[in-house]
Amino acid sequence: MPYDASLDNEVFSKSHENDDGKITVSVHSYNNGPKKLQIVRENRDPEGALRFAKLGRMTKEEAQAILPLIQEAISSM
Repeated sequence: MPYDASLDNEVFSKSHENDDGKITVSVHSYNNGPKKLQIVRENRDPEGALRFAKLGRMTKEEAQAILPLIQEAISSM
C-alpha cells in the first residue's frame, strides 16, 4: 500500500531556527497508528531559501536547542 498523505496526522511540531537553517521536531501518527517522533533539518541556500537536508550530525548548540523540543514532543506521545 503506497503512502497516503491524507492519512498522516501531525500531532506536534516546533522548530529551532538559526542563521544556517532550522531543525524541526514533530510527532506524527499515520492511519491512527502509533505516534512517532521525527526530526528534520533544513539548510539555507545562497539565496536564503530553506532546502531539506539529512539531519546527520548536530553541533552541541543545536542539540541543546532542540532537547527541550524533544521533551515537549515526547509528552504529546
